[in-house]
Amino acid sequence: MQPESPWRTADFRALFAATALSQLGTNIGYVALPLSAVAALDAGPGQVGALATLGTLAFLLIGLPAGAWVDRMRHRRVLIAADLARTVLFASIPLAWWLDALTLGQLYAVAHLASAVQLVFVRGKEAPSGPARDTGLAAQIAEGLRHVLGDRELCALALTGALTNHGSQLVNTMLPILFVQELGLSAGALGLYWAAGGVGLLLGARCARPLAARLGHGRTLGLGGLVLAPAGLLVPLIGPGPWLWIAGAGWTLAMFKTGVDNVLGVSLRQRMTPDNLLGRMNATFRFLLTGALAIGAAVSGLLGELAGVRATLWVGGAFLAVAFLPVFLSPVRTRRELPRQHTEPEPRAGEPEPKLREPEPK
Repeated sequence: MQPESPWRTADFRALFAATALSQLGTNIGYVALPLSAVAALDAGPGQVGALATLGTLAFLLIGLPAGAWVDRMRHRRVLIAADLARTVLFASIPLAWWLDALTLGQLYAVAHLASAVQLVFVRGKEAPSGPARDTGLAAQIAEGLRHVLGDRELCALALTGALTNHGSQLVNTMLPILFVQELGLSAGALGLYWAAGGVGLLLGARCARPLAARLGHGRTLGLGGLVLAPAGLLVPLIGPGPWLWIAGAGWTLAMFKTGVDNVLGVSLRQRMTPDNLLGRMNATFRFLLTGALAIGAAVSGLLGELAGVRATLWVGGAFLAVAFLPVFLSPVRTRRELPRQHTEPEPRAGEPEPKLREPEPK
C-alpha cells in the first residue's frame, strides 16, 4: 500500500507554507546583505568575506549543542520564536539605511545574531518517551558525532556536502564584488545569476526521485557527480558578453547536482538514523555543512585580498568539481534503494542485526 500523501495533512501544509515564506525572507537577506555592503558602504573582499563568515559562524560555535537542545524542546514554539527574532533583526537594516545610519558594524551584528537564531531550524522528530541511555549533553553530542562520522556512508555524504558548500561559498562571497565593482553590472544582474542557480536547485530536486528510480539511489548520487560536478569549472570564466551565459550555465548545472544530492542524501541519512538521534544527526550535518560555509567565506575574503577575486573563483570552482569524490568512492555508490525505516542503528559488519521495535497498540 502506498503511504498517504503528506499534502493531505493540514499541519504539513501549514509547516510547508511557513517554511517557504521563511526561506524566501532568508534568501532575500542572503542577497541584500553583501550587496548593501558593496554598493552602499564600498566594502572590499576582506570585509565582504567577514560579513559572510558571521552569517554562518554560529553553526561552528553552538551548532552541535543545538541538536541536543532541540531534541528536548517543543519544536513549534522554537520555530515561531526564531522567525519573530529574525524578523526584528533584518528589519533594522532598511530602517538604518533610511535614517542614513547604516554601518558595516550593524551588518556584522545582524548577520551573527540572525545566524544564531537560525540554528533552531535544526529539525528532528520528537524524542522517544523512554529513558535516554545517557542524559549528559556532552555524551549526547558525542553519540551524534559517532553516528555520522563512524558510518562510511553518512561520513561520505557529510564530506561531499561540506566540500560543495565550501566551494560554493568561495564563489558566492566574491560575486557581489565581481559584478558591481569589477564588471560594472547591476545588482539585478547578480540576482538573476543567483536565480539561475536556484532554478538548477529546483530542477535537480524535482528530478532526483525519477533519476533514482531509473538508475538506482546510490548510482544517481555517484555518477551524477561524475558527470555534473566538473561544470563548476565554468563558473570562474564569468565575464562580459557570452562568458556571462557560459558561467551561468555552469553554475546552473552545478546547482542541479546539488539539488539532486540534497533530496537523495537527506532521504538516505534520515532512513539510516533512529528516531532518537535525528536531531543530533541533523545538528552534526549542519555543523559540518554550514561550518564549511563559514570557513569558505573567511578563506574567500582572505584569498580575495591576497590573490584577487578571479583567483578565488578558480579555487571555488575546483572545490565544486571534486566535491563528488567522497560519495563516488564510498559504498553509497552501490546502493540500489533506500534502507528500510528503522528505530535502531543498522548493525556494523559482524554485529547481529537489531530487532525492529514492535508498533504500539492503538
